[in-house]
Amino acid sequence: MRIFRMRYLWLNSVLPVLLLTGCTSAYKGLQRTGGDVNCVRQFSPAFDATLYSTQVNILKHHLSGLLFFKQMPDSSLRVVFANEMGFKFFDFEFDKQGNFTKHYLLPKMDKKAVVTTLRKDFELVLLRPDLSQAHVATDNRYSYIVVPTAKGNNYYITDTACTQLLRIEKSSARKPVVKVWMEHYTKGTPDTIRIEHQNFRFNISLQKTRK
Repeated sequence: MRIFRMRYLWLNSVLPVLLLTGCTSAYKGLQRTGGDVNCVRQFSPAFDATLYSTQVNILKHHLSGLLFFKQMPDSSLRVVFANEMGFKFFDFEFDKQGNFTKHYLLPKMDKKAVVTTLRKDFELVLLRPDLSQAHVATDNRYSYIVVPTAKGNNYYITDTACTQLLRIEKSSARKPVVKVWMEHYTKGTPDTIRIEHQNFRFNISLQKTRK
């Protein structure tokens, strides 16, 4: 009986702490500050006809091949992923207004959740956020351009002078659910792009090919 009571008292003392820890936001230390949210636009990739060697891991499936970003005459952008033999995995289009069209997706992947996830991932990479409600925050080490979304925020994280894009985080109310790194820009496009989902295995890795 005494042991049971001690365990009960221990649970009563520890459980509130665990609950509070679980509810703590990863962004609680951010302080809103002044700054130009538009500085993030300089990191929007200038895709024209850009080819990447690509690895995609979706749950138990692994795909590899070449991903092609192609700027079209009507200013839309096509995103096509195929293996080196030309077998196509997907073909998407983003028009200049940001509207999305699925031209093709491999039938075994053609699920609403997969399409939505891929669309949102590439929207992060294209870096064309609506900054009308955005603000700048800081944690004294980095600058965060905070863009509200329906389920949380998108965070574009830079150095304090906004001269280098460190990563992009798509968050829920409390924590990041997707992280994106775009690194080593040359001629307006990143040499490497990584997209990592935090709650399940859905990762995309791109390395620019050399012409």
